[in-house]
Amino acid sequence: MSEHEDHRDQALWSPVDPFKAGLSGRCPRCGEGRLFSGFLTVAKGCRNCGLDYSFADAGDGPAAFVILIIGFIVVGLALWMEVSVNPPLWVHFLLWIPLTIVLSLVALRLIKGLLIVLQYQNKAAEGRLDGQE
Repeated sequence: MSEHEDHRDQALWSPVDPFKAGLSGRCPRCGEGRLFSGFLTVAKGCRNCGLDYSFADAGDGPAAFVILIIGFIVVGLALWMEVSVNPPLWVHFLLWIPLTIVLSLVALRLIKGLLIVLQYQNKAAEGRLDGQE
């Protein structure tokens, strides 16, 4: 993003709360347009303010956070249930596999949106060596 665009963003668009915009899947600049065109597919741009989403590259960050967060929750609950109730193995499969899948899909979209909005607001870009374009 050029310096000119940065000043224009500050002049035309009021600051957007990154958590509200990211978790609701909204544009990082205006907070109105949709960030996703599919469940996890990032749109080409904002239909409201025209921001090009080509900068958006969350990479493997959302997946890593989901694995850590959902894994902690599900394994903790499964261990607690095993120690407290000691159910048969099929009960664990019946409970924890669907719960893991649903929580992972929901969390993946939320975290991906949040990381993209934070990437935009912090002007994060690929690392470059001095003197290279």
